Amino acid sequence: NSETFWTTTGMFPQEFIIGFPKCVKISKVAIQCYLVRTLRIERSVSEDPVGFEQCIEKDLQHTEGQLQMEEFTLPEFQATYLRFIIKSAFDHFVSVHRVMAEGT
Repeated sequence: NSETFWTTTGMFPQEFIIGFPKCVKISKVAIQCYLVRTLRIERSVSEDPVGFEQCIEKDLQHTEGQLQMEEFTLPEFQATYLRFIIKSAFDHFVSVHRVMAEGT
């Protein structure tokens, strides 16, 4: 539901972690967010959310009054956890409305 969202507390960087029930193969990650300037996505294959390595870092386009919709096609890799780090923003607060991962 894009009407619900997670919002930052106003200081950067901010991060959140998504965990999967087991290690999965991921080929694409998509995110819907608002006012995010720089986003980094990291992965971990550990049983616990530790030992992250960077997958991608990107500066997003500012979309005035609209959600940013970004898709990241990645070489198929395995992950148990994905960590999303919002390094900077276009305003004091940002929101994340949806995260989708495709794979097997």
